[in-house]
Amino acid sequence: MTSEPGPVLSPEVMAFYTETIDESVRLTSSADGALELIRTQEILRRHLPPAPAGVLDVGGGPGIHAQWLAEAGYTVHIVDPVPRHVAQAPLGVTAEVGDARKLSADDDSQDVVLLLGPLYHLLEREERDRAIGEALRVVKPGGLVAAAAIGRYASLFEHVATTLLDVERVHDAVFDILRTGRHDPGRKGFTAAYFHTAESLAEELTEAGVVGVRVVGIEGPSWGALKAAEVHGKESLRDSAMFRAALAAARLAEPYPELLSASSHMLAVGHAPG
Repeated sequence: MTSEPGPVLSPEVMAFYTETIDESVRLTSSADGALELIRTQEILRRHLPPAPAGVLDVGGGPGIHAQWLAEAGYTVHIVDPVPRHVAQAPLGVTAEVGDARKLSADDDSQDVVLLLGPLYHLLEREERDRAIGEALRVVKPGGLVAAAAIGRYASLFEHVATTLLDVERVHDAVFDILRTGRHDPGRKGFTAAYFHTAESLAEELTEAGVVGVRVVGIEGPSWGALKAAEVHGKESLRDSAMFRAALAAARLAEPYPELLSASSHMLAVGHAPG
């Protein structure tokens, strides 16, 4: 008897994280990355059960979030499809090569499941449904499920900040993302990806069975200005007054759904039934 083969990661996504970028420094090497990290931490901390609860960090990359969770006393296991990321897992965290669409964890075995990367690299709704369904399968009844998404308008704001929007291929890619939510394979600048609206992110989780879903903006409305100032000023702004203002703006904007679309990333939190 042979086991059924698991899902296969897109070669383009694998190459992007193996050869093109170093995900281990993405959230620490720029001001907008640091803003994403701080805000993701503070939003998750509101909802996490007390340590030492078990956290399955699905698509956890090289363990940027797993590290602070482990330091806070949580028992963290990373599942990521990129061997390079698994090899970079921090001390105190276990890790395995795996896929969000077919997890090795047992049913009802996890206190928390994080999907902080998979949903925006699964272009088809069916694939995203499988990933959310797997999260619900392995999390305990009533357990926390948290899923991140790239905002539908993030590429528009980013390429104004970088001034690349007047490059024809970039303009056309942004146009298609706004229209369809998709950055299809083969386009330059980023790997294949899906960009959610707040409504579509909440809908996908709710229809999969996550209860009490709430979506919040991570970086808030000022991250694009922060990125532009850092890119064109050619210096780090992570310790600047502008960074502190952008962080304050993200916190102030969070209660207002009409400002959700201004964030580069969104975080949806909810629970398994039961």
